[in-house]
Amino acid sequence: MPRERAPCVHFLARKPFGAVYIGVTSDLVARIYQHRTSAVPGFTSRYAVYRLVHFEQFDRMDAAIAREKQLKNWHRQWKVNLIQSGNPDWYDLAPGLGIPPLAPRGPRNGS
Repeated sequence: MPRERAPCVHFLARKPFGAVYIGVTSDLVARIYQHRTSAVPGFTSRYAVYRLVHFEQFDRMDAAIAREKQLKNWHRQWKVNLIQSGNPDWYDLAPGLGIPPLAPRGPRNGS
């Protein structure tokens, strides 16, 4: 059975209070997979921004695009407040959508 697609705005973060990416898609599961496999080069692959910390679903794509534009114009603190209002610990929400959890990151200095 094919999975249901829905227009959606999503926020990805590297870590709590770290870099935040805002995007729009009609297939959130496929888009998260693309981000995590660096299938499309860009901000998320360059800065390892893979943790899904917030998403909003819409009935129509034009509404999702309008919301994405609105959110991208917000001050950073407003975006942080929005994330924290629904996900105060910045947990990765992707496993709740059937996406495997992120692998734990090792130490940066190799030890």
